[in-house]
Amino acid sequence: MTTRQPVALSEDEIAAVRSWVIHEDAHVIAFSKPSGLSSQGGRIQAHTLDDLLWAFARSNGKRPELVHRLDRDTSGVILAAKTKPAAGFLGKALQMRRFRKQYLALLSAAPEPASGTIDAPLRREEIGRESYMRVVAFDAPGAQGSQSRYRTLAANDQGAVVELEPLTGRMHQLRVHMAHLGRPLIGDVRYGGALTTEVGPAPRLMLHAFKLSFPHPEGGTTTVEAPPPADFAGLRSALGL
Repeated sequence: MTTRQPVALSEDEIAAVRSWVIHEDAHVIAFSKPSGLSSQGGRIQAHTLDDLLWAFARSNGKRPELVHRLDRDTSGVILAAKTKPAAGFLGKALQMRRFRKQYLALLSAAPEPASGTIDAPLRREEIGRESYMRVVAFDAPGAQGSQSRYRTLAANDQGAVVELEPLTGRMHQLRVHMAHLGRPLIGDVRYGGALTTEVGPAPRLMLHAFKLSFPHPEGGTTTVEAPPPADFAGLRSALGL
């Protein structure tokens, strides 16, 4: 595990990160990450979730290690390994696409058709200090194969709620794939999503990782769920979805 320099955390930060724990056993610890918190390496001079894992450091200086990432503005389930063997096991399982990640997203209108699979290669592009993903041709230089599934759960004249599942793990994949369908996520400034709705402004990017299933180091499959936070649930309800 990591033996980097420990990060000094305030009592409030320690209390906060402990309050986000939704599953813990001898091998793994899962959190319901709030929107606005970088998983790791954020440019903003604030503690990331990775820094906050020092709240769980053991006396030998070892601490949990994140297994995957969520975008800063996405809320929901994120997993950390508590031991080096668990980190190795889960890292391999992730590479072999044995993690199943399910998300909820709010859109301004339902996609057509109402459900399907998006198979559109993506390429990372730098614009100034920002990184973006763009849909490109299959044979374009730097193209990375990317697939996502989507399914409309409810829709009306004010918007739609969809379940999204990335089959590959590219940066911003779900956001770019839905924008490619002409249905960017509400609150997605970067990829053309509406910043306001019929019932008022979008509080943030309306994307929430609500369920994660993964092979457990001790065998079998473990599923962890995080109910949507108040801002997401509130807008969904206000939109009548």
